[in-house]
Amino acid sequence: MNWDQIQCNWKQVSDKIKLTWGKLSEDDLAAIAGKRDLLSGLLQQRYGYAKVQAETKVDDFAQRLN
Repeated sequence: MNWDQIQCNWKQVSDKIKLTWGKLSEDDLAAIAGKRDLLSGLLQQRYGYAKVQAETKVDDFAQRLN
């Protein structure tokens, strides 16, 4: 699924994100609101990922939604 599709379906996708990354709160997901860079940044903060690692994990997640 491309990121435009994820943004359009944010409510459904955010439920899957919560299952994948449980350290993200409902408030985090509301703040992200489909913005890929915000998701990546919060993954870096909550999980200690490096920037490239967080971006890769976000890309992998999006690919699995297909």
